[in-house]
Amino acid sequence: MPADPVAAATHADPYPYYAALRDGPPLAWDEKLRLWVASRADAVEQVLQAHGALRVRPAAEPVPRAIVGSPAGEVFGHLVRMNDGAAHEAHRPALQRALAGLDLNAVHASALQVAQRVQQQPLSDTLFSMPVQSVAHLLGFADDALPQVDRWMRDFVACLSPLSTPEQLRHASTAAGELMARFEVLAAGNAPRHGTLLAAVLAESAGDAPLSRSLLANLAGLLSQTCDATAGLVGNSLIALMREPSLRPSTRTRDGLQAIVEETARHDPSVHNTRRFAAEAVTIAGTTVAAGDTVLVLLASANRDPAFNPEPDRFMPVRARRRMLGFGHGMHACPGQALACTLAAASLHTLMLQRAPDLDAQRLRGWSYRPSVNGRIPVFH
Repeated sequence: MPADPVAAATHADPYPYYAALRDGPPLAWDEKLRLWVASRADAVEQVLQAHGALRVRPAAEPVPRAIVGSPAGEVFGHLVRMNDGAAHEAHRPALQRALAGLDLNAVHASALQVAQRVQQQPLSDTLFSMPVQSVAHLLGFADDALPQVDRWMRDFVACLSPLSTPEQLRHASTAAGELMARFEVLAAGNAPRHGTLLAAVLAESAGDAPLSRSLLANLAGLLSQTCDATAGLVGNSLIALMREPSLRPSTRTRDGLQAIVEETARHDPSVHNTRRFAAEAVTIAGTTVAAGDTVLVLLASANRDPAFNPEPDRFMPVRARRRMLGFGHGMHACPGQALACTLAAASLHTLMLQRAPDLDAQRLRGWSYRPSVNGRIPVFH
């Protein structure tokens, strides 16, 4: 069993442990971690819907202390998914409408082309490069700039983890500064290429200040959300194919790949937990959470709650009603869920049909998971 609910995210098989937690109180106090733990789907939904009382950041630390005053801290401070308040809400509708209006067929075709051009590298690195470079292309970066944007984004996402070293944080701030400068050039230049996400965001924010640093930071945020979360989604989809050879014929079609990715997002998601911080007292599942308390929200556990998904431990690409909370719920739900699954399916297509890894040999070699407090991203041996 994992040592605690945080360690579960990178455990070889945390799901029996999650099931044991669900058999306990819907909201349980963990004395070791000094926080509340929500593991059942109904309690998780209540937590994620309590927007006023439960915030995505502690009131006293809206930006992690380690990056306050740095370029990485500036970007973090603007991200609508990482913050609450009117200033952040101003950009949310434009981002949501732009993402909702994407032509996913065109996105898939573009992502296939970009993924096929990604240079040969270890499989564990390819998981990141294919989707990140696809989103960079979608945002309007030139093809020859995609590898550099990829490297900067890999550096930047280090600032989002409490496990990062001082050196990683320095690299993250350098990368944040470079990315913001490049976004300013893109937005201030000629009209963005038709069909790009940048063009859509600027069109949707016409009544706002389209060139504000806050909006540009949220474009960088789209890349950062893609980086770890989509890499984990692609990698965990590969693991599903390694474990269940009967799924492999379905990888020959786009619909089959899409179904595998979407079931992976439910069955073994790339984000296992998130946190909420009580700005005021609130009652969740009959339990009072005091102001200042923290709630650990076990999204992956909720996905496997039998009251939420029938036969939750079975990997079933075809489900009558697939429900998942790994992309969030309520105000801070990720508006890019369809984009993420489309990018992951295109990356998986390229890996399976263009690079043809030996899945049986890889299963024997095994894998572990990158150190993280909430992400589940495989490192293939």
